[in-house]
Order: sequence, then structure tokens, then C-alpha cells
Amino acid sequence: MANGLRKIKTSLRAVWRGARLLAHLLKGAWIVAFRFPRLHYWQQHEHVQAWAATLLVRAGVQLEIRGEPPAKGPVLLVSNHISWLDIPLLHAARHCRFISKSDVKGWPIIGTLATAAGTLYIQRSSRRDARRMVSAMEEAFKRGEILAVFPEGTTSDGRELLSFHSNLLEAAVLCEAPVLPVGLRFVDGATGETSYAATYVGDETLLGSIWRVLSSEQLVAVVHYGETETAQGRDRRIWSRDLRSEVDRLRQS
Repeated sequence: MANGLRKIKTSLRAVWRGARLLAHLLKGAWIVAFRFPRLHYWQQHEHVQAWAATLLVRAGVQLEIRGEPPAKGPVLLVSNHISWLDIPLLHAARHCRFISKSDVKGWPIIGTLATAAGTLYIQRSSRRDARRMVSAMEEAFKRGEILAVFPEGTTSDGRELLSFHSNLLEAAVLCEAPVLPVGLRFVDGATGETSYAATYVGDETLLGSIWRVLSSEQLVAVVHYGETETAQGRDRRIWSRDLRSEVDRLRQS
């Protein structure tokens, strides 16, 4: 009987959070369509950060920030990638512009919100587009912007860190822009142990991942900022390996 009541309570909690989350997504699309055109870019950034923080609350996720978010750019955030929640997490901690695969732009609602948040899109299979992206990142660094990238290129299960792709570090090398390693981790607030509720990898479905998050009683998302560093003579491949080691340390500490 107790287990049955617990399951019902968990399902009702997930449905309630899901309804609030969907309403928040629709509200975000409305803001982008009708309010963003009248706002200065820094006001848009403030809206994005506040909206992302509220999304976490609607999903029942508590945000914990360790270390110091960057006060200003130019800087490139380099983070591990676990979940569909990673982008809202980093936005809620400190607004930044993400480099993302081009097909995200066409996703219903999500694509609209991602574009409004300043996402830079890249066709990952095209070397020519990679060169274009490096040039766009250089221009963004010159404007003092904060950019973010997931160099694994895809989500991992949170247990092992995948190899880092070094291509997008080229802009930081050329501009001598600092890079800030970031470690992401989800924790069960009740036990303090690592939680895999938010993972979205392999055969897992997006809906399944969302349902596990919404069903969680105490899910804490940890964003752990390290220390900024520059290339200091390293090429992008060597620097990428060093950054991977630091991100691995941050996500486990």
C-alpha cells in the first residue's frame, strides 16, 4: 500500500511540474516574439538568465554554483555534457552564448528560444562551416562576449567523460582569449550521491529523461567553475587534453 501511494504521489508531482514547465516554455516563446524586439541585447540576456533560473524551479531542480562565474568576457566556457538541462543550467548560472549544432534551430519552440538566447549554429559535418564558426567566435570575443561549448560533441552518461574535440578552441588560441573549464554534475539531494536521473544518452528517450527529472524528489544541479586559463603556447589539441582533465576533476569534486 505504501509503495503504491508513493508511486501515485511521484506521478502527480511529475505531471504538475510538467504542466508548469510547458507553460513556462510557451511563455518564453511569447516573450521572444513580442518583447525581445523592443529590448537592448543586455536586457535580453537578463531575461534569458531569469527565465532559465525559473525553468529549473518549475522542473524541481535546485541550482548549486561552486567557484566564480565569469563577470564579463571575452571568455570561452568549456563544459561536460550530460543532459538537455545543461544549457538552462549554464544560462541560469551566468548568461552565455552557446555554439550548437545547426538542426537545433529548426526544433519547435526550443529552436526559437535557443536563437533568442544568442546561440551560434554550426554544421558539424562541414569543415568549411567550422572555419566560419571560428571566425564568428573571434568576432564575438572581440566584442567581449561569453561563449560556451560542449567539446564532447554529444551527451555522455555522466560516468565517464568522452574525448574532447579541439576544433572550436582554435578561436581562443588565435584571439588569446581565456577559457574557463566548467564541471556539471547532478546530485540526489537526499543522499548526496551522484544522480543519473537527467541523463539523455544512447537508447534513452528525451521524454524518459524529462519524466525522471520531474519525478525526482530532490535533484540538485551543480555547476562548478574552475579558473580561467590561456593557451600559453599550447596548440589546440594539447590544450584540449589539458582542459578535459580539469573538467573531469571539477565534475567529480
